[in-house]
Amino acid sequence: MKMLDMCLDERPREKIRKYGARNLSNGELLAVLLRTGVVGSNVLEVAQSLLVASEGKLSKLYALSAEQMMKVPGIGEDKAATLTAAFELGRRWMSESTDIAKVPIRSAELAWRVMAPKLRGLDHEEFWVMLLNRANYVISLEHISVGNISSTSLDIPRILKKVLDKNATGVIMFHNHPSDNPMPGQNDIDATIALKKALESLDKQLLDHLILSDSGYYSFSQEVVVKSPAALTSED
Repeated sequence: MKMLDMCLDERPREKIRKYGARNLSNGELLAVLLRTGVVGSNVLEVAQSLLVASEGKLSKLYALSAEQMMKVPGIGEDKAATLTAAFELGRRWMSESTDIAKVPIRSAELAWRVMAPKLRGLDHEEFWVMLLNRANYVISLEHISVGNISSTSLDIPRILKKVLDKNATGVIMFHNHPSDNPMPGQNDIDATIALKKALESLDKQLLDHLILSDSGYYSFSQEVVVKSPAALTSED
């Protein structure tokens, strides 16, 4: 069934014009991107099937490959490409909106807000470091390594070289847990201790290590799990 066959009040595009995009459900917003459904289903049903396939979470939908999306009836190559492009635009907007160069990083939450758009929804682990000057302004964000679903390597010599090259005085390290459990394991603890000692040998400081998941983060400096603030979460 096509979008035009639906009752006018039910059309997501009409609801956007009348009420604004913020007042539509996730399924309705997806329906706007998908435009048409398949025989025997309307576009909202296809959108809901996508949400079911991703456990109702946009972060998990973002992590789906085009091939995985196309397993849902009604999703072909064009629709999968449209969704992938929309999610990537959203991720890039979130990265821009942090405006990190103008704000000193003085809390774990602010550091998380900078990195969350880069690490949310990934199906593998990645290590990043944030390099700071003495006033805690960001000098640069450095992508250190890519791993698999359960681990990645910490290249300490590479990090030290970047710290010296950028003349940074403080470092915050980040990695993600695709399992959605941000609690550190022994390998995470060992990696934190190793980098801390290596930085101290250069008279530099490890300010924190954040483990990010889709639902929140763990801060080594605070020794606590923090739920994702509402600004970066979404309602089903």
